[in-house]
Amino acid sequence: MRTLLEMDKILEILYSHQDVKYGDFIAKLVPTLPREKFIGIRSPQFKKIVKELEAVSEREISEFLENLPHKFHEENILQVTLINREKDFEKCVAMLEAFLPYVDNWAVSDGLGGKAFEKNHEKLLPYIKKWISDDKPYTKRVAMLFLKKYFLDEDYKPEYLEEAAKIRSDEYYVNMMTTWLFADALVKQWDSAVVFLQEKRLDNWTHNKTIQKARESFRITEKQKEYLKGLKV
Repeated sequence: MRTLLEMDKILEILYSHQDVKYGDFIAKLVPTLPREKFIGIRSPQFKKIVKELEAVSEREISEFLENLPHKFHEENILQVTLINREKDFEKCVAMLEAFLPYVDNWAVSDGLGGKAFEKNHEKLLPYIKKWISDDKPYTKRVAMLFLKKYFLDEDYKPEYLEEAAKIRSDEYYVNMMTTWLFADALVKQWDSAVVFLQEKRLDNWTHNKTIQKARESFRITEKQKEYLKGLKV
């Protein structure tokens, strides 16, 4: 009987970069997954892994991308790496939509974002609006991550925060991304973002956590920090 490694060239490549102690470490940072889900691969190794995939056929790579859900966390990280490297927007977003239902932790979701998304904000926005209403927590998280990455600067409109403000979730990792989104919005778009706190548009936990994270930022002035302190509920 063939071993697991003999059955899968890509998995064999992943295991060739295994660091068991790092696996123990990263498993503690991703408490929503059991230890056996981690091979243990340090982030810089994935550039080497992608290079090694040149020796793997296109068919095998396509099968890997389509064979969802994956067994190991690092397979998901490799999937994210390959999605991010795709330059064609339509192909990239199709790869992402196929993968999103299987994203199961913050370390996978937060790695998403490549040049295809950076350069196509107008095309990306309708997908964000769809994903933020999805029932799956990490699909919501990715939607808010992309708002945070791509829509708080020159493309910003206050309406982009409206759907995020409506979210009421029992999922910690959803609420924390809402927190980071609004904390960053306070840094970059103070005048409109602070209204969401003034009008208590967020749930109480996210409201207070947003204030906490904003007040911890060196990009918020002391005057703004004092004002935020007075908005706690």
